[in-house]
Amino acid sequence: MQTQSVIAKWDWIFFNAMKWKEPAIILGTRQHGETSVILEIMTRQHGRYMGIVKGGRSRRMAPLLQPGNFVEAEWWARLDEHLGLFRLEALDSHASRLIVLPEALYSLQLMASHLRLLPERDPHPVLYDMLYFFMQNFDDPFINAELLVRFELLLLEELGFGLDLSCCAVTGRQEKLCYVSPKSGRAVCEEIGRPWKDKLLLLPQFLVQKTACPIDFDDINKGLTLTDFFLTRYVWEARGIKQPSLRVSLIQLFERRFCMEVSTF
Repeated sequence: MQTQSVIAKWDWIFFNAMKWKEPAIILGTRQHGETSVILEIMTRQHGRYMGIVKGGRSRRMAPLLQPGNFVEAEWWARLDEHLGLFRLEALDSHASRLIVLPEALYSLQLMASHLRLLPERDPHPVLYDMLYFFMQNFDDPFINAELLVRFELLLLEELGFGLDLSCCAVTGRQEKLCYVSPKSGRAVCEEIGRPWKDKLLLLPQFLVQKTACPIDFDDINKGLTLTDFFLTRYVWEARGIKQPSLRVSLIQLFERRFCMEVSTF
């Protein structure tokens, strides 16, 4: 009778628990006790989420829990505010490919760092979609670098500091947009911005052209300098933190990679 009552108790807890199930991208883990880990994932409907994986430090589980892997995550807890537990099912493994592509691995780690600027359990589907698209295309360093710039622009928008690159802030024209005002975060066309170019930020053309265009490191550097300015002003300095050192290393990696690609032609 006692055994039956214990089973009944756990059945009641499970079926009355807070729970959800959704595809997720693994961001990282940290040790929890002797055998378990606290897993951090990004989901489309539930945002960045954390929970315990029992036995997560075992040899059997470790390969599944590598950053970048795509899993079906089931979370449950007695109360919504509890840390909760994860059950996982593998959907797609990216970790082995990431290990041999340092630019892609660093980009994923930087994106995960950016996502931690957002409140936990706060849905941001556009950032999840961008991260998912990155995970499908990280083999190409050119796409990798471009997506990082676009991810940081989306991050600024989700944090409430989005830039307006749709038209010139002065004339309303959509052609020849070459600069961004550091004060308003709005685009400025070449004619208006030329006399003030030393005080304006450069706008890479791949962010405003409607058709695909060739991208070089100069374009990527302009894009990352642009996002760096606004992230520093509105996010990092406001929170008393510095730009992740990983970001500086990643930009250097991109520069070397782009130079290598150019030298092969």
